[in-house]
Amino acid sequence: MKMSQKSSDKDDQTSASKKSISLPISRVRLIMKSSPDVSSINQDALFLTTKATELFVQHLALSSFTSGSGKESNSLTYSDLAHTAEGTETFQFLTDILPKKILARDYFKSMEQMPDEEADF
Repeated sequence: MKMSQKSSDKDDQTSASKKSISLPISRVRLIMKSSPDVSSINQDALFLTTKATELFVQHLALSSFTSGSGKESNSLTYSDLAHTAEGTETFQFLTDILPKKILARDYFKSMEQMPDEEADF
């Protein structure tokens, strides 16, 4: 195989692999560079991190859809995601990012009760 054929094959593989990713690589690079520990990012590491993130989001969405109310309405809601994050041990680390929604009046009621509970101690 000639050198030009090898490079064109590699270019075809690179473009095919970029097409297999739905998330914007530039956004993932920006997030990775926001860490003070990261000075440079290898393209392969960037690709693998982007693909792993995409697969994780797909797994979260599928788990939330199958265990949530989305089957009946054929949709996925925020509450389905929050319920999955809270109820599944694998996704427990997301409970701060995906908290359950509560009404403002319920929040204010819980805040009013909080000083009463602290006074009991």
